[in-house]
Amino acid sequence: MNRKMRDMMVQARKMQSGMMKVQEELAAASVEGTSGGGMVTAVVSGQGELREIRISPEVVDPSDVEMLEDLILAAVKDAVDRSRELARERMSGLGMPQGLGDLF
Repeated sequence: MNRKMRDMMVQARKMQSGMMKVQEELAAASVEGTSGGGMVTAVVSGQGELREIRISPEVVDPSDVEMLEDLILAAVKDAVDRSRELARERMSGLGMPQGLGDLF
């Protein structure tokens, strides 16, 4: 194996090791998204896994369940968007091409 190929393999191993470390960090990280001025909060992992929903009692109105559903969806979307941004930031530190952070 020539030197250039060996150097590429070493670089690939380093990148793979870095990706595994970042994936572990993202799995342990928590990101919050909110809606309704903080009345609904969604917590997701850095990998986008929904972990928790917090709903302020003041927002619970049995006659307007649709509004609560909309607030929950908005909070979850906000949290997932923040999670994706965190993944992009962490993956960019590895020198990965733009967009690959979205895969994790």
